[in-house]
Amino acid sequence: MHRIDIAVIGAGLSGLTCARRLSDAGAKVAVFEAAARIGGRIHALRDEQGQVLADLGPTWVWPPHQPVVAQWLDRLGLATFVQANDGDAVIEGYHPAPVRAPLPGQDGMMRIKGGPAALVQAMAAGLPDGMLHLNRPVTRLDPGRNGLILTDAEGAQVNAARVVLSAPLRFAATRIAIPAAPTALLHAMRATPTWMAGQAKAVILYDRPFWRDSGLSGRIASRIGPMVEVHDHSAPNGQPALFGFVGWPPEARDPAALEAAIRAQLTRCFGPDAPQPNSVTVQDWSREPLICTASDHMGAHPDLPPASLRQPHLDGRLHIAIAETSTRSPGLIEGALDAGDTTAAALLTSAGVE
Repeated sequence: MHRIDIAVIGAGLSGLTCARRLSDAGAKVAVFEAAARIGGRIHALRDEQGQVLADLGPTWVWPPHQPVVAQWLDRLGLATFVQANDGDAVIEGYHPAPVRAPLPGQDGMMRIKGGPAALVQAMAAGLPDGMLHLNRPVTRLDPGRNGLILTDAEGAQVNAARVVLSAPLRFAATRIAIPAAPTALLHAMRATPTWMAGQAKAVILYDRPFWRDSGLSGRIASRIGPMVEVHDHSAPNGQPALFGFVGWPPEARDPAALEAAIRAQLTRCFGPDAPQPNSVTVQDWSREPLICTASDHMGAHPDLPPASLRQPHLDGRLHIAIAETSTRSPGLIEGALDAGDTTAAALLTSAGVE
């Protein structure tokens, strides 16, 4: 049976960060990802050449207020730019017709050049060849001699001295059998919402950022929907775009009806003379079985999770590193980076790391 120092289950940002820190310190690490790509909830809309056009998952970071984000951006050599917010917003649902009004932006709100996907790619680029195993879902964890035995969907097994669980916790609790896990731990995992898992994000591409011509910021705040919040998503010298958070519940998101309603909303808010979008893309995270469970459809933001999720289990052999477990911005990019960093640091100082 193949033996390694540390197995990381999940190649989202937390898992990649943990693997990068451990690998840089000389540990023998393998990352097992059930999907065909890395990044988890960080995903991008790309053109035919593979260039990033827009973010389908998280977009923003706040480096002045998020020290872990700032440190990793500097370490990986990634640039940022300010979220475009100049001009009035369009407010609808509070008056008979949409109205213009200023809306304040958030202090320190920035975007990463190339999007968070660039952060994921830069993090993974530092891993040795052969460390990432895509399309490799782990289905079971059992105690073994001097570690834990991972079994994948094909029945292949790996013996790891330590295991880092970096998959969404509700998904992991239902899809990965851990017979030796304490009941309280499994309960805490099932009770932890997966941030963004029940949400849908719409990306609307245009030939030009026409809203700026009339002094608009591209922002919409709506009580009508289907998009309850819209922002300018254009990159400097890049693809003009808007993005919006869909307010319709998962069971109401018929793709054709949703796209028609989004186009109608844009016409209401920007006027009948506004250009028609080149395309409307909706990333419905509630339809992603590796991310979302039925319990996540309510879309709750995770509170500070119980301390048990930040402690090792199974005699110190099982650790958890996912954005929701962080004490810094749970669920956000800062939380993902912090969870990966903190878990790697704990493993590197433990006597069991070979």
